[in-house]
Formats: sequence, C-alpha cells, structure tokens
Amino acid sequence: MIPQAEFTALMSAIGLPQAAGQYGRFALYCRELQEWNRKINLTAITDDEGVAVKHFADSLLPLTMAELPQGASLVDVGSGAGFPGLPMALVRPDLRLTFLDSLQKRLTFLEGVTAALGVPAAFVHARAEEAGRDAARREQFDTATARAVANLGVLAEYCLPLVRVGGQFLALKGAAGREELAAAGGAIARLGGRVEAVQDYTLPGGDARVLIVIRKEKSTPPQYPRTAALIKKKPLA
Repeated sequence: MIPQAEFTALMSAIGLPQAAGQYGRFALYCRELQEWNRKINLTAITDDEGVAVKHFADSLLPLTMAELPQGASLVDVGSGAGFPGLPMALVRPDLRLTFLDSLQKRLTFLEGVTAALGVPAAFVHARAEEAGRDAARREQFDTATARAVANLGVLAEYCLPLVRVGGQFLALKGAAGREELAAAGGAIARLGGRVEAVQDYTLPGGDARVLIVIRKEKSTPPQYPRTAALIKKKPLA
C-alpha cells in the first residue's frame, strides 16, 4: 500500500478527505488483494499505486457525484475483487452491502476480506440475470453498482431489474461511456430507467472516467432480464 501521507493526499484530491481515517483498513484490503491474487485471478492491477488510484479512488469518486441515502441497500453486480462496493462501505459504513458474483472463488475472497475488515455484507453466488428473476432479490435494492462488467446496454438489463422503483443504478464506465450511453438509451427506458446524470471526470493520473446515474422510474417488465445467451445474442435497443 502507498504510504499514509500519500493516501491522505489522494483522498483529499478526490474530495473525500474523511476516507484518510480508514487508511489502516484500506492498507489491509490492499495486502489481502495482493496475496489472494497470487492464488486466483482477481485483477491485473496489483501494484500499490495502481490499487490506491485505479481501484480505491476510482471506486470512491462516485460518492462525490451521486447521493446514496443513509442506510441504503447496495448490490454490487459482478463484484470481482469488491470494486466499487467494498471501498464505498469502508467510507460509508451505513450502507447495507450485497456482493453478487457468478464465481464462488471471488466470493470466497470477499467473505475473507470483509471479515478481516469488519464490514457486514451479504454474498450471492449467481449470475446477475438469475438474481434479477429471483423474487427475493428482484427490485429489492436502493442502489446497484457495476464497474467494468459489460457494455452499458447489457449492463442495464443485468442491473435495473434488481433496483426498486425510485432507486438508482450507478454505472462506472471508462472513456467510452458516453458512446455506450448513446446506444443504450432505448434499452434503459424499456427496463424502467431514466438517465438522471452523466459525469465526466478523471482519476489522479489522468485516466478518463464516466459515471452514469440511472433512476428507476417504473417496474421492469416481467420478461426482463432475459437469459444470458439471449442478452448476448440480441442486446436491447
């Protein structure tokens, strides 16, 4: 992990100086990620600075651009190594966090690291489209997040069925985010969503990012989400 003074400066640079108070926990998260990554493939970015900037800061920046109500339930779709959900929960311990991933080995890592960090969380081993058809999870969450999972049109079909009416979907995208949004507008509307905000920003170091905030205005029609094969073969337009 980068030194504490550098981490403090990084958190101030992204507008979350209070996150610096969690340095010890972020350092532990970084060490656990680096150690586990030697056994299972969690991320290609494992150097100290890369983890701090391209994982931690990248995951936290949406907290400065979108409002998450106190005590909100958050489902992190395609959680992988826990980004963005776990860094958000370290800074916002009031969030009720659920990790959703199709690979058990990733969830095993997350179970271990959240226990070490003292972060309460639920873990769902399922594909997103399966969870979206499950009555116990369909339209049950205040917020869904996803980072580097799929094209926005596909991602919307994975995530919006999980969000309650009135809730939101936060899509953390790279530089192509606006292009993806231009092609996904019809799909978002069909799934019950409305684009509420689009924020262009850069990480410290210059990498371009786009945060797309989609508000869930009406229930997702019962035929969605479709099967993974159909979503891939015929994306919504």
